[in-house]
Amino acid sequence: MAGILVAVFWAILVSFLALVLVRLAQTLKATTKMVAEVSEQAVPLLADASETVRSAHTQLARVDAIAADVQEVTANASALSSTVSSAFGGPLVKVAAFGYGVRRAIGKKGAPDPAGRAERTVVVGRTLPGARRGGRRNRRSKD
Repeated sequence: MAGILVAVFWAILVSFLALVLVRLAQTLKATTKMVAEVSEQAVPLLADASETVRSAHTQLARVDAIAADVQEVTANASALSSTVSSAFGGPLVKVAAFGYGVRRAIGKKGAPDPAGRAERTVVVGRTLPGARRGGRRNRRSKD
């Protein structure tokens, strides 16, 4: 009887192992099929990603060229601005000051003094008062 129990035990054990091996084989087939499908989908995705990276590199090269051109234009504009400022700035300020002076002179000539005061004139023989003592001090000195 012990021999029959051992034989039944081995038969059950072999059947169980056979079932496990069959399930393992099915799992490996499914895994192989899934890896193949992922590979089929991943290869085109990687090709698209590579193309996108190449396109981005090309666009960055163009942007770099544009930025260099903008920098050159900015430098040229700055140089032109300083040239125009130095060439026309001084004379233009002088013309504006002259025009202002002419307007003031014309305006004072025709308009009477609103306070009714006479214009100050130099009187011969009269001297100016002396300068006040302790006038403005140099602000930087610490006397």
